[in-house]
Amino acid sequence: MIKKDIAKKKLPSAPGVYFFLGNVKQKKKILYIGKASSLRDRVKSYFSRDIEKTRGPLISKMVLEANDITYEKTDSVLEALILEANLIKKNQPTYNTRDKDNKSFNYVVITKEDFPKVILVRGREMSQTDTAKRAKYVFGPFPHGVIFKEAMKIVRRMFPFRDKCKPHSGKPCFNKQIGLCPGVCSGDISKSEYARTITHIKLFFEGKKKTLIKKLEREMKNYARKKEFEKAQVVKKTLFALNHIQDIALIKNLLSNYIGPTYVHRSVLCSFRVEGYDVAHLGGTNMVGMMTVVEDGEVNKSEYRKFNIKNVNGINDTAALKEILSRRLTHSEWTLPNLMVVDGGIAQKNAALQILKEVRVNIPVVSVVKDEHHRPRSILGEKTIRRKYENEILLVNSEAHRFAIGFHRKRRRKY
Repeated sequence: MIKKDIAKKKLPSAPGVYFFLGNVKQKKKILYIGKASSLRDRVKSYFSRDIEKTRGPLISKMVLEANDITYEKTDSVLEALILEANLIKKNQPTYNTRDKDNKSFNYVVITKEDFPKVILVRGREMSQTDTAKRAKYVFGPFPHGVIFKEAMKIVRRMFPFRDKCKPHSGKPCFNKQIGLCPGVCSGDISKSEYARTITHIKLFFEGKKKTLIKKLEREMKNYARKKEFEKAQVVKKTLFALNHIQDIALIKNLLSNYIGPTYVHRSVLCSFRVEGYDVAHLGGTNMVGMMTVVEDGEVNKSEYRKFNIKNVNGINDTAALKEILSRRLTHSEWTLPNLMVVDGGIAQKNAALQILKEVRVNIPVVSVVKDEHHRPRSILGEKTIRRKYENEILLVNSEAHRFAIGFHRKRRRKY
């Protein structure tokens, strides 16, 4: 099969893993394995005229040597990423060799403990520390660092696990509070129940999704039979998440949309993004603001932004908030949120809605009302949103307040 015929080969527009095949010592072997969110678009990219410039001479050489392409579809990009790693490890393709030797790649390590940790380890750390000795299971390497971190967020939402907290310490860790730890620290899960979670994670990383689904279905029925309906409901939610993996965050496609005659924004087809805003000052002096971001239940500190308030005199938190939002919305290159959270009452909430209306952007807004000790007392906004995203709202608001205070103190020290 010549290069022109390979390029025209029909592939589905679906996630999966692709294989470039070629003859090695008169036998057809796998030259290269890759993963894709769209098999058709990804493979097509290898036949562009500037392949050597965009992918390097090694990949360009591989394409010239290939005489066929096959593929394996997956239900999600997350599963494609895991399948790719497993198949590279198993087949050791010639042109993936540079990947498997790279010490900067990630591994998933499950430790040998009564309540095992699930941790991410760099390749160099595997060889320089005793991590390998403490490992019960090791999965990887995973070469796509940023994408892999997104993948682990999805896995952890399906199967909450322990990574840092101390078992039975009596105090719930931060991840327990936001639903990402099953309560190893607070004693909410037994050793046998947690062992089942570890088995689930192991099966998922081995690519045995069908086996995992059957196991979860049996567990759900057993809980229902014993009339442990709350546990059965938890397993049911896990099954639903497993069958409807929301992994668009791994694709990172951007859309450019016009809203109104002059305002353009980009929306990332990815995680549910919540932005929180707070203002800090001392008697109206050294006024600063902070934007914090929570994506799919986890803080994303790389997206935080600081604002020195320039056009507000005296104590006027509402005016300061308007300035922050106006300046924030001039940045069309920043991803727009799915939800905005402001610190304060109805005045702050209305101020945010007014700014959004002026630039013709439709984003829901909630405000967090505090008591005299600056603890959350209530949330103002649409009832459905308040209930569904309460954890994210409180987390992003807490982060905004903490960082605004920290930024304000730092600024005061300069003057």
